[in-house]
Amino acid sequence: MAVMTHPTSRTTADLPAVEAMNGPAAVRAVDAFRLVYAEAFAEPPYRETEADIALTFDRFHAEAAHPGFRATLARTAAGEPLGMALGTSLGRRSGWWDPYVAPADRPRTFCLLELAVRTAHRRHGLARRLHDALLQTTDADRILLTVHLAATPARAAYRSWGYRTIAEVDPWGNGVHAVMLLDRAATGGDQ
Repeated sequence: MAVMTHPTSRTTADLPAVEAMNGPAAVRAVDAFRLVYAEAFAEPPYRETEADIALTFDRFHAEAAHPGFRATLARTAAGEPLGMALGTSLGRRSGWWDPYVAPADRPRTFCLLELAVRTAHRRHGLARRLHDALLQTTDADRILLTVHLAATPARAAYRSWGYRTIAEVDPWGNGVHAVMLLDRAATGGDQ
């Protein structure tokens, strides 16, 4: 009997490597992060321009210098970047996040800043692998993120991973974003 396989199914050997990094390692791989980011966020609903991307990566170096900064990067065996995630722990003051994170919770909170997979590599579980590998680098009880309301697939993925929407905001003037929270203490640290 012939076994039919889906043309996009992958074996474990086919899965791209996901590497966890601290800030200095991420800075050394900045071109790979930029490539993934530029492709993913040029699409609707984000429509980021070259100027937007340049501004993001001007901030990247400052964010990566924070001791709580962590990143994950997925690459092919040949080194082609496919996806990335980055985040940082909150400090005593968290800027615009302050209304959503009580001072006592800030040391226990990690912010997922970006999660992106290049178009051709989506729908294979890579975003989840990047997310989970990033969360393995922190013992934070709470994971906080924002996601554009029009990014329906991303919001659905986060909900399926245990996040819940706690607010809707427009902190950057580029569209309303959902503030989503994953409370790992409440779920027994499963994520």
